[in-house]
Amino acid sequence: MQTNFTAEQLRDPRTAEAERILRRCVHCGLCTAVCSTYVVLGDERDSPRGRIYLMKDMFEGGRDPSAEVRLHIDRCLSCLSCMTTCPSGVDYMHLVDHARSYIEERAPRAPKARFMRGLLARVVPYPRRFRWALRAAPLGRPFRGLMRRVGLSELATMIDMAPAVLPRAGRFSGPGTAATKSERRARVIMLAGCAQQVLRPSINDATVRLLARRGFDVVVSAGAGCCGALVHHLGRENEAKAQARRNIDAWMKEIGKGPVDAVLINASGCGTVVKDYGHLLSDDPVYAAKAKQIADLARDISEFVAGVGIGAPVRWSSIKVAYHSACSLQHGQGITDEPKALLTQAGFSVVDVPEGHICCGSAGTYNILQPEIATQLRDRKVQNIKTMRPDVVAAGNIGCITQLGGGMSIPIVHTVELLDWAYGGPVPRGLETLEPFVTDVPKPQRVAEDYITA
Repeated sequence: MQTNFTAEQLRDPRTAEAERILRRCVHCGLCTAVCSTYVVLGDERDSPRGRIYLMKDMFEGGRDPSAEVRLHIDRCLSCLSCMTTCPSGVDYMHLVDHARSYIEERAPRAPKARFMRGLLARVVPYPRRFRWALRAAPLGRPFRGLMRRVGLSELATMIDMAPAVLPRAGRFSGPGTAATKSERRARVIMLAGCAQQVLRPSINDATVRLLARRGFDVVVSAGAGCCGALVHHLGRENEAKAQARRNIDAWMKEIGKGPVDAVLINASGCGTVVKDYGHLLSDDPVYAAKAKQIADLARDISEFVAGVGIGAPVRWSSIKVAYHSACSLQHGQGITDEPKALLTQAGFSVVDVPEGHICCGSAGTYNILQPEIATQLRDRKVQNIKTMRPDVVAAGNIGCITQLGGGMSIPIVHTVELLDWAYGGPVPRGLETLEPFVTDVPKPQRVAEDYITA
């Protein structure tokens, strides 16, 4: 793509990066076929190619974002399916991230939008605040209709998504170390997360049990918190950097105590951002090197377990699992085969979901800020899941689990919860009716004579 930036504009590192990305686009349009919003809306401006034209025009002109530009950028899920498909290697992720930051800096939003986005940024990344907000949600349920009539549909959607019963806090939420009772193989840091430890603390518990049982010390560092993904996708770049620096400080302190083999993330949306810390803080002379070190250590839980190996399961099942590949895992991190291979190794019958590249509509806060599009995508995904007639759905991201769980009766759990179950852990919540279909694997005989028959 030909660009027309001035020399003065290109002195800005962010503009120079945007120019380099734009130049790689060859207008081929292959991205439109895999774009979730284009598939649903059919508007070229709601495709990666269309948005690239809008961003190019905005950046080159140095203009304040128009209402049209903001609308179509806001509608982007950042599912990154376009990057998986693009033959030219267009770095759409960083281009749209820059656009979001540019829009927030140059075009103040209406009071209602500022309130809703600010509420999300001030509540969800903080587990204690988020927990109290969810506890208060039942008080707002009688007023959801009124909220929608007065234009507060986002707030009504938040209340709709709140669980009827809030789970108890996890058994291991940190800070501290869960030490293995087996021979120690490695020492890892686990990101406890923010929304996940409130909505489904069993995911962290399953992660710790699975790893500690197989020889890994698991550390939850004091001072670590939200990865920064939520505010980053809201265009609040400075807040995202601040949260990244806080995590880096906490994890570097832990690294200073002894070798750390990996920083593990079991929410793939968080993993995509942590793996990008090196880029996010590349212009920070104090944190650039440390950010790259952390990014290089970051691993999705399925990626790590597949790499180190955890041996044979202790339980075997005939359960049919539909694997939902979270966008942030398959497109953001390029991890596609490892979770399915681990589930198959654990004895589950694994099937892919049709249209697996299409987003479920969660996308961080997207299902709250763009509820109509998100609901269409969710329903489309649910119908595709139902065609496979699974016993359970597995996914690697809390956002997907929450989004899909609100639209279907088929139980959905995190991949690591199924692995933990197969390797000796408790039955995951919601799968109690499937417990009769799981059996213990017989232990092998210990002496040669036991194998000799008369």
